[in-house]
Amino acid sequence: MLGQVGDKWIGRLQQHVAKDLRTKGWSQTEIAEVLGSTQSTISRQMQKPPIRLNASADEATIDGWGNELSQALSTLGPGCTVLRQRLIVEFQLNGNNTLRYDKTLTGLDLDAGQEQRALLRRLEWAAGRLDARRIEQAIPAVGLNIASCNVGATSTNDVAAFAGRITMVDGVLRHHETPSFGASKHLANLLLDIHQREQSKTSVLNIRPPIKNQAVDTDKVRKACEQLGYAFALTPKAEITSGTNRFDVLLDEGDFGWEPTLYIVAHNPLELVDRTHQLTALLKAV
Repeated sequence: MLGQVGDKWIGRLQQHVAKDLRTKGWSQTEIAEVLGSTQSTISRQMQKPPIRLNASADEATIDGWGNELSQALSTLGPGCTVLRQRLIVEFQLNGNNTLRYDKTLTGLDLDAGQEQRALLRRLEWAAGRLDARRIEQAIPAVGLNIASCNVGATSTNDVAAFAGRITMVDGVLRHHETPSFGASKHLANLLLDIHQREQSKTSVLNIRPPIKNQAVDTDKVRKACEQLGYAFALTPKAEITSGTNRFDVLLDEGDFGWEPTLYIVAHNPLELVDRTHQLTALLKAV
């Protein structure tokens, strides 16, 4: 019933709110967080013309709703979070029949392990969405890994990752074990350190940095981050400096007996995959 119509409503509403908040000084990342989307999706939505609806009156209604919502969000500021949503839907059918639903989404977890299982599923999905052709040159010899946690994680047992890492086999990315909590101490400790300083960041992935003249090409990474608007910082031996307070891309240049590593950080596994594709593509082009 809602189908395509409902999808267009939500799409146009998000476009309107995103563009309005952007003019009010919000970053694309802040907009994505409050709308429950990703920075790359918001970027695409803002570049496209408004989604057309079947009736101009419906477009005016959605746009008016978008104005109200963006004004309220602007007043509350980027730090606001949605605690509860109420959905009211009415269908008028032939034969003078009407169906009406008034539902409140409480946010309550009926299953204590629901968040943990959902996180494991998101990691599986993220690993399957990585494009081997796009990141092949950046895959470390020992394989890459994705680590993620829920907000509030405090120990490595709260961080999920792939125990056997993700490797390239016959041109295809494969992981031989399913993700589990406590599977990667190194990546988990780094993520916990990041999460403690910037709580909204809950996912990290490691790739191989570009090499020039047998050394890490730090300038190339820095320039790529500047183009993408990502915060960049050095992390010698995966140790975060005290002055760092925003985390998007971290570079460990390596040392004797210590492999150099490029860490990509994001708000969730979905955004992490998008950022990995964006950064690796630009590193090839820069």
